[in-house]
Amino acid sequence: MADETPETPAAKAEETAEATPTVAKSGGGIGPWLPLIVTVVAMPALAYAMTAFVLLPNVKKELSAAVGAPAVGPAEAAKPSEAVKPKPAAAEQGATKEKGEGKGRESASGKTTAQLDKILVNVAGTMGSRYLLTSLTLAGGTADFEEIIKLHQAQLVDLAAGILSSKSVADLEKPDARTTVRSELITVFNNALGAGTVQDIYLTEFAIQ
Repeated sequence: MADETPETPAAKAEETAEATPTVAKSGGGIGPWLPLIVTVVAMPALAYAMTAFVLLPNVKKELSAAVGAPAVGPAEAAKPSEAVKPKPAAAEQGATKEKGEGKGRESASGKTTAQLDKILVNVAGTMGSRYLLTSLTLAGGTADFEEIIKLHQAQLVDLAAGILSSKSVADLEKPDARTTVRSELITVFNNALGAGTVQDIYLTEFAIQ
């Protein structure tokens, strides 16, 4: 068996010095991976910054602009503009404008009309057993015709009642009874209002009961 020589302090120091460079070399192996490690760590932070400070503000801006503008659906886009709507034909504009009883209206002929209250009278010679119910619409050519008829409504109804109550059943059953009554009414009305004031009379209701 060979003799073992004890290690001296100088030999131990020499061994330590030889091992130290080895550790330094092994520690220096992290250097090539350092950029990759920094990139992996920094990527989430960079992505968050891009999302928070670039993408989100742009998205909010676009949404605000879209909400502020009125939405136009397909149905609304297909509607024609009101400015180019066709005007009603002249015949439609000239159609009779009906109003309530006692009110005036403009007929298709251009005359202004006014309706009197309904008139109910006894038929002459029937001892009060028969009645004549009449509704009259008067027509005139002046702009203030309606106002004239309103002012003289009671007088005109009284005059019409006098003419109608003078008619017998035989008079009312004649073929030209309505024409005769119309002519007599126009005459008495113009005597009260002035010649030519009432140009025509429409017997809208003429019934014996």
